[in-house]
Amino acid sequence: MKLSEEELRKLALIAIEELGEKASPDSVKKIVSNIIDKAEAKETQFTFSDEKNSGRMIITAFGLNKPGIVAAVTKALGEASCDIQDITQKLMNEFFTMIMIVDLSSSPKDFKAVQDIMSEVANNLKIKIYCQHEDIFRNMHRI
Repeated sequence: MKLSEEELRKLALIAIEELGEKASPDSVKKIVSNIIDKAEAKETQFTFSDEKNSGRMIITAFGLNKPGIVAAVTKALGEASCDIQDITQKLMNEFFTMIMIVDLSSSPKDFKAVQDIMSEVANNLKIKIYCQHEDIFRNMHRI
């Protein structure tokens, strides 16, 4: 059974909700794996309600500082019709760090497509860029 990233994210959120304070990355992974195994055994397809998610992602970028990092990242996000809702950056000696909150709800691109775009930007700039869905970020960091 092949699940999309969005379906896996929803399963993880369900597991986190069920586990509550006992949630850990390993326990969530175990529950999601069990659900998928049971569904495969019964040849069941998942259906999810149209629950509202934030539609936002947290982008973290860091690496050696050089001109054009912010410009390249924001240009790529703008071309994908993503709305940058918050951005902070800091230079620490020769190191650059940046954290952004980006709304994907008005973009024709899905989370994975934007993540791939950011990966390409990171490769071109020789920096690291990590993209996390805000819902997962919130739930994993409340533990």
